[in-house]
Amino acid sequence: MRKNQSSPALAHVARNTYFKAIQSAKRVNWSQFLADVDGRSVWDARKIAAGRTPDRFPTLENASSPTKINNTLLQHFFPPRPSPPPPLILPAFKDVPPVLPAEVSCALRKSSKTSAPGPSGIAYSIWMQVHKANERLLPSLFTLLLTHGYHPVAMKKANGIVLDKPGKPDYRTPSSFRIIVLLETVSKILERLSALRLASAARSLSLLHPNQCGSLAGLGCFDAIATLTYEVRLLQAAAFKVSTLFLDVKGGFDNVCANKLATILAREGVSTYLVAWIKSFLSKRQYRLIFQGAPKVFCPVAVGTPQGSPISPLLFVLYIASLHPTLPQGLTISYVDDLTITVGLDSVRSNIRPLQYYFGTIQRQGADLGVAFSVPKTEVIHWRTPKDRSDVSFAPIVINDILFPPSQVVRWLGYWLTPTLHFSNHFLRHLALAKASFTTIRQLSAAGKGLSSWCNSKLVFGAILPILTYACDLFVPDTATLKKLNLFWHVVLRLTTNCFHTTALGALYREPSLPPISSICKHRRRSDAIRLVCAPSVFNPATARIPESVPTWDQGRSADDHRFLLRGSSKAVHLTSLLGPAVNSAKHLPLDSLCHEVSELIEEIPILPLASTDLVPLPLSRIPSVTYQALRAPLLQSLLADWLDLSPPVPLLYPYSACLTPHAFTGVPRFICGRIHQMRSGASYLAAPVS
Repeated sequence: MRKNQSSPALAHVARNTYFKAIQSAKRVNWSQFLADVDGRSVWDARKIAAGRTPDRFPTLENASSPTKINNTLLQHFFPPRPSPPPPLILPAFKDVPPVLPAEVSCALRKSSKTSAPGPSGIAYSIWMQVHKANERLLPSLFTLLLTHGYHPVAMKKANGIVLDKPGKPDYRTPSSFRIIVLLETVSKILERLSALRLASAARSLSLLHPNQCGSLAGLGCFDAIATLTYEVRLLQAAAFKVSTLFLDVKGGFDNVCANKLATILAREGVSTYLVAWIKSFLSKRQYRLIFQGAPKVFCPVAVGTPQGSPISPLLFVLYIASLHPTLPQGLTISYVDDLTITVGLDSVRSNIRPLQYYFGTIQRQGADLGVAFSVPKTEVIHWRTPKDRSDVSFAPIVINDILFPPSQVVRWLGYWLTPTLHFSNHFLRHLALAKASFTTIRQLSAAGKGLSSWCNSKLVFGAILPILTYACDLFVPDTATLKKLNLFWHVVLRLTTNCFHTTALGALYREPSLPPISSICKHRRRSDAIRLVCAPSVFNPATARIPESVPTWDQGRSADDHRFLLRGSSKAVHLTSLLGPAVNSAKHLPLDSLCHEVSELIEEIPILPLASTDLVPLPLSRIPSVTYQALRAPLLQSLLADWLDLSPPVPLLYPYSACLTPHAFTGVPRFICGRIHQMRSGASYLAAPVS
């Protein structure tokens, strides 16, 4: 009886011992894994720490089996539409430039080895080895396909991964899911080569609208936002009330009609072999949906331009190039499928009718192309100057019988815009996102164990700094916002170096070789300002609006720039000398103040460099010999100078200078590296000699 009474207690002890041993083994294994993490596997460690939400099984109404779910999803995302019949005879086009091995090598260099392959399972790394073994094989294959304007059926097959959209209240409808398309890698190599040729033809034939900033080499969100804020501030300086309507193309890539796109390209003079290949590429495609229990059969779909293809964004912007009306006192700017219409008149209410008129115009033009706008995503904002003391206007706008009141905060291209263009709201939102990312990284490093200082610096550069300083290349955070950014940045630096809270801030910046936030912001502004003055004005709408006194590569300016409204006005802003006093961005146009950031660098280099020679279809003799990399050293020197000026003073006995390269000892284990940082900074439990 005594033996039976002790059995439950012994079983309880044995069970606890068993689970504690498992937990202990997991901790030891995790600590050993973190200790062995290097520069390549550090992102795998972050992915493990972040965890992964299990994929949600699509439970759709009126679909009780995987086959019915598969058909319902295909019907929703790829509704049937007429497709051009394949040609019965494949003629060989003349004067087709052959694909060179160097072109294939360039396309492979831009491809990631970790990219998920298509249905065949052949990754980019396999094609890299094939091209290395025989550099004539792929070029000869691609040349033959382009010569006949044909895209093989086997290269049109793709996998569609069904994923749920986070934050949806109900997952019983197909709209609560999204499909990630995985194309064949060999097909994407050919698509990238064709995209380069089509982009060159589009530039030379002026097929792209000058205010389209997306999916084009050398352009990005910065250029679209810089152009928008410049025009808003310019019209406000001319004493006009400014309003902007934000639109979103519904469906985007899925609504491109292959026949209409081929007609547009052929009419504008694009090479016939490219038009034939694009038409073949967009027709007769097959997808296989992947989810739990899916039948995994290929089904014919009409997809417009396939998602994930290197050439799809370019085809889309060429397709909607006509949806940019010319405004007498305003501007239309677009970034891929996001469009804005800006109007400036005497009052806010006067802006409503023109906005409605121009929306109706592009809506009718879009209907002819089969393109519609997502009306629920439409937003309108009435801009104000910071010193405007008039009553705030809440004048709404009616779009398709739906009333839209003006928004107080609009998120466009990742930028949070307010009516006064005060960006504390934007930086505080991104500060919250950076803190969320930091919470994940913090799990990888305890007080004396975990990732090394070098791995933590790599994570900070890749996962925290881009979020924290997003938009600092154009907008300057105010003093209160900058203080909050600095407080968080100090916490990040202490985690990176394992230093104490009593460490002097001057030494805290120098130990991990990470400058202050204010220095990084100024460096980002200089880098983008250099990129602007080095870009061709015919391709970059922001470059086409900088002051004429700034020496640019081609001295061209935009035809729809409204700077002429300030001529003869007391509010005129002109840069008569680049070496003049610093410009206050709150009192001057954004692009004008941005150009002053690089005035000294521009004066030092007599011939401005070009960001990319691929952007300009001109003879090589007209391209400057100085490359963009020539300004890298001066920019880094300016960053170090700002670091020394803006950083707090270092301790009296701290002999180490500021540098941008990590120290040699940052790769040692975290405990030892932390002790070295503490001893160098003079805040340590251990005594450290001055030497």
